Amino acid sequence: MNTSPVRFGLIGTGRIGQVHAATIAANPDAELTGVADVMVDAARATAQRYGGRATADPVELIRSGDVDAVVIASPTPTHVDLIEAAVEASVPVLCEKPIDLDLARVDALWPQVQAAGVPVALGFNRRFDPAFASVQARVAAGEIGELEQLSIVSRDPSAPPAEYVGVSGGIFRDMSIHDLDMARFFLPDIVEVSATGSQMFDAGARQHGDFDTAVITLRASSGALVSITNSRHSAVGYDQRLEAFGARGMLQVANAPTSLVSLSTASVVEARPPYQEFFLERYAEAYAAEIAAFICRVRGEESASPSYTDGRAALLLADAAQRSAREGIAVPVDLRAGVGSGVS
Repeated sequence: MNTSPVRFGLIGTGRIGQVHAATIAANPDAELTGVADVMVDAARATAQRYGGRATADPVELIRSGDVDAVVIASPTPTHVDLIEAAVEASVPVLCEKPIDLDLARVDALWPQVQAAGVPVALGFNRRFDPAFASVQARVAAGEIGELEQLSIVSRDPSAPPAEYVGVSGGIFRDMSIHDLDMARFFLPDIVEVSATGSQMFDAGARQHGDFDTAVITLRASSGALVSITNSRHSAVGYDQRLEAFGARGMLQVANAPTSLVSLSTASVVEARPPYQEFFLERYAEAYAAEIAAFICRVRGEESASPSYTDGRAALLLADAAQRSAREGIAVPVDLRAGVGSGVS
């Protein structure tokens, strides 16, 4: 067994790139040996802080021979080309979601990914959150009987800038896609998608014809139902909850507080501070576990890293939700279908 640290290349040094850089640097089984960003000064700053050399050319980094794996944290339109370059160079990839905004491009790359046999993992970090992972394992073990209903609540603290909304692919591909993958974590065989959305408060959503408020209902082949509630704002902080309900009981995940201290007086009882501010705090443990699982996959060991097909399935469901919300119809899907199919 190879126990040498895995040499990582990081592509993209924005907010999520910084999360990955810090997580790699903190893992004793990993070493950051290269950082690429078209804004080379940002790459240099990240390399200076966490290690490695800087370059403006991500493909040069992939082909350099200096890395055992790469994390792709660059803008979505670059993902397909960079995954392709990595598999051609036999370099394992952990890519942030989504693979692309166009399912046809995802499908076009799939045969090459499959033929190369190079590990390609998707950044659905919430699967590695200790609380969510615990509930999923206990549901799978039958603790609450057959799963009948799964409820997922995900609300961001505030809406993103309007210019981001315009290139994000919309709320379903950008935000809900994490929740759609979480639904598949519990119920892989989703067969129908219904969604509705509203423009309640965000000028950016109105400007770009997107939604700031959405509800998605999924139906699994077993008949189990999933409800996903999304909002682009939450006055109480980052709202991340889950409930799994079965014939013998339920399992719930509550929001993570910023403090366990509560105040009780003559005027308030058990007053608590807000929930954690955003994903950086809420999912810090999940990002660390995600990198650890990917290292196992790079080494050829057993790993729970979500795959390229998981990324495709989540995008397909997001596309179905978008169509459902636009057309006001329930959309049948077939996640078992081959590349190039899946939405009826």
